[in-house]
Amino acid sequence: MSAQVKSRLDRLSMAGVLITLGIIFGDIGTSPLYVMKAIVGEGPIKREWIEGSLSCIFWTLIIVTSFKYIYLALQADHHGEGGIFSLYALVKKQPYKWPLIAALVGCAALLADGFITPPISISAAIEGLNIVAPNLPTIPIVLTILILLFLFQQVGTSLVGRTFGPIMLLWFSVIGGLGLVKVLHYPQILLALNPYHAFNLLFHHPGGFWVLGAVFLCTTGAEALYADLGHCGKRNIQASWVFVLCCLLLNYMGQSVWCLQHEGELLQGANPFYSLIAGRFLPYGILLSTVAAIIASQALISGCFTLISEAIKQRLWINLKVVYPAESKGQVYIPTVNWILLLGCILIIILFEKSANMEAAYGLTITIDMLMTTCLLLLFFRTRQSPLFLIIPLGILLFSIEIVFLLSNLKKFFYGGWLTFFLASIIFSILYFLHRARSMRDRFNHMVDLNDYIPMFESIMQDESIPKTATNLVFMSRKSNLTSNVDSNVLYSVFQQNPKRADVYWFIHVDTLDYPHEHEKSYRVKTIIPKKVFYVRLEFGFKVKHKVNRLFQKVVEQMVERGEVDGLSRYPSMRAHNIKADFKFIFVKPKLSEDNEMKNLNLLSLKVYETLTGISYPPYREFGLDTVNIEVELTPLHIHLSDDLVVHRKEELE
Repeated sequence: MSAQVKSRLDRLSMAGVLITLGIIFGDIGTSPLYVMKAIVGEGPIKREWIEGSLSCIFWTLIIVTSFKYIYLALQADHHGEGGIFSLYALVKKQPYKWPLIAALVGCAALLADGFITPPISISAAIEGLNIVAPNLPTIPIVLTILILLFLFQQVGTSLVGRTFGPIMLLWFSVIGGLGLVKVLHYPQILLALNPYHAFNLLFHHPGGFWVLGAVFLCTTGAEALYADLGHCGKRNIQASWVFVLCCLLLNYMGQSVWCLQHEGELLQGANPFYSLIAGRFLPYGILLSTVAAIIASQALISGCFTLISEAIKQRLWINLKVVYPAESKGQVYIPTVNWILLLGCILIIILFEKSANMEAAYGLTITIDMLMTTCLLLLFFRTRQSPLFLIIPLGILLFSIEIVFLLSNLKKFFYGGWLTFFLASIIFSILYFLHRARSMRDRFNHMVDLNDYIPMFESIMQDESIPKTATNLVFMSRKSNLTSNVDSNVLYSVFQQNPKRADVYWFIHVDTLDYPHEHEKSYRVKTIIPKKVFYVRLEFGFKVKHKVNRLFQKVVEQMVERGEVDGLSRYPSMRAHNIKADFKFIFVKPKLSEDNEMKNLNLLSLKVYETLTGISYPPYREFGLDTVNIEVELTPLHIHLSDDLVVHRKEELE
């Protein structure tokens, strides 16, 4: 991220805080819609149950959300970006293999629960309509809202934040005010914040341990909050959290007061949240809750975009089209992820139907994600030379809390949690296979220096027995390298697979800068053989469309003016009429050879990799090249060939 953009994000301002409310805190901010209802469940309301649960909610928000994420995790940003892959990027140089597994597990877990977050938030709000219209079918309404929300993603989170920010300010003010009214009528509820009530519930009340599965829902948006760091900046998030936390705690206390006022009764479909709202204002409360729930879904969706974007940068995901709708590189839109999430959310709605059914399944994989973040976070602080006498107690505190939450959520596996666990397993398997395949390919696809091949270039250009492929032969590269090194497969294509004679060879790498604007276009050239072989690095601002044809034309024109290259055709008949030289672009794509013999797991990994990269966003489209003058050439990838093959020659045939 550029210093200018990062500074703008880090700058604390009222506008920044307002946008943060609209983007970051939607998920965690709408938890009051269903947390207390899930805690009470179908049994009678009990004082010890309510007071103990409120104490658990308070300390969860203080220790897990405020301390771990708002204070600690936001310090671990990677060029202004947050999320588990950004955290992994900060520690991946350590001599351990487990950080990668932790990052992959965390990513899979967050994405899996990402399919259930929008449905549960919106369903919980819309079901409030059944209070005033008991027979109203809510599923079609929820589906319509979800579809519109995902259609809205392509406009960018800046516009989303400016649109949703004032609404979320109103939402938090209202829920805080509703809770405050109840607290003023019964200030003794503040005594329930004492951790004694939490321990009493967990250790002395029958079934109290399992209530933590419902309590955990109050902090499920914390991981998405960290992933969304690049959208708003650390200072705006930390400042706005003080207001958000106060409003959330007031509302939870207000709902607890209402529950205590109805001690011994059954909810019978009632929702403690909506019970705080006076009857004549209920329709307005339901409307505001619905809008807030829509915004809650936004936090998770934008977090998923950031997560996948970081995975692509770390070469842990296949290439996808990434759009930058705003002036910050942290604000991204990935169409493929958007539509997959929408499809998954629709299936969740159809499968579970009601928010109560989703509550029973929600949160299991998020606890796993939080544990992985804690592992990487502790390693991060250790790499920053933090003393062990601070790291060890911190690890004991966080692991103790999150492992307890994980154990209490295991019960959800049998009530629908199996689905998110299954989805997380599939996503992790894909991530693992991709990484394993890329690691194997990288061991056999090494970088070579163009300078070492100067004699071969000079020879092939003089060998007229080889048909000329083009006057200018351009090889595109996606691997960043400031030197003249290129992938060995490229030179295999030039000299061995199908020797290609040309008058000028170009090796181009396209680099996306951290600057957004149109004027941020530049290039660097390294001459390998004067007027014959060049290594060119094209640099684009991330909001600039990668029109490589146009920019490369400008590069050639400037180099022609400087006398570095001949811009006219080398064919005499064309040159006589000042016709410009022809260009041909080639992409070299290694393909697994059928001669390879390897373990089944390695073979499966490479097959998965080839299948997924076959449907990924093509590099030539990413580079904005015209398809009329490009060629994708496959080169054989030999990972492991049998060396015990024995061949005997027999007598000559008659």
